[in-house]
Amino acid sequence: MFDNLNWWEIGALLLLALLIFGERLPKVIGDGMRMLRGLRAMAQNATSDLNKELGTDLQLQDLHPKAFIRKHILSEEEEDALRKPLQGLLDDVKSDLNGVKSDLSDVAAAADIKKPAASPGAALEKRQSFDLDAT
Repeated sequence: MFDNLNWWEIGALLLLALLIFGERLPKVIGDGMRMLRGLRAMAQNATSDLNKELGTDLQLQDLHPKAFIRKHILSEEEEDALRKPLQGLLDDVKSDLNGVKSDLSDVAAAADIKKPAASPGAALEKRQSFDLDAT
């Protein structure tokens, strides 16, 4: 939930909450926790009601449409048949990207002036080198 906040920002938010709520802060935190527990209990009651009505073992994660279709409508063979062409495409894209990455790393290594090149044209590159501080 707070993945994009660092510790300084969280500390500033806590200090701001302390300034706004003052002595009531523990009561506000308790009310918030009580509300979260109530929401969690309502969600669990709703899933248990759905389980009773549908006669299945649903989890809260299963209510996502993709997960529901994957679990309750498609068989394993149908799911594998749907994934197979996409998996091949993913593998092709990964191999192409790895090739591009290696080409880019070769170009970056060749363009790096401070490191000595290990390629056959290294002597030519050494002759063409120049002083970076002088330019």
